Amino acid sequence: MMSPDTGALDRLIRSLARSGLLTKDLDYRLIRASFVVIFTLFGYQKWFQYEAKALIPFISNAPLIFWLYPIFGIRGASWFLGAAEWLFGAFLFLGFWNKRLGILGAMGSIVTFVITVTIIPFIPNGWDPDAGFPAMTGNVAFLMKDVVLLAASIYLLKQDVARVLEADRAARVAVSPA
Repeated sequence: MMSPDTGALDRLIRSLARSGLLTKDLDYRLIRASFVVIFTLFGYQKWFQYEAKALIPFISNAPLIFWLYPIFGIRGASWFLGAAEWLFGAFLFLGFWNKRLGILGAMGSIVTFVITVTIIPFIPNGWDPDAGFPAMTGNVAFLMKDVVLLAASIYLLKQDVARVLEADRAARVAVSPA
């Protein structure tokens, strides 16, 4: 069995370390910024008729949000989702400075992706008829990205809660008598 050239691999690792990849909180800030972009763009789409129609197979088969159409109609359901996405995106954006608001954004993000992940088993014709499960087709393949986005949302929530608790502890220590 061939082993990788550890010298070359070590040089690559050192090069990556010098690149800024290990900058403190880089992963945390990149994930937060990515979510802000995702919620801004996906929320924007929801204001248009083409997206309201594109959502029909998702919402119609969603075990947690099927009720949107009877209450709001097709366009109203799309607007409701768009407003929710913009609200969560705004909280995530404000979370750069206020971790408590970041917690609200991360919790909204978790709810969003739990809802979309639960749609996966209910999408009609979601699995290839010849290959069967787990060979995905169309809408199921599109929704699978939300599994990763759910995990990243949980990461953001964990980070924000830890930072709020750490700041609260530091504030208590600063005001307590020695």
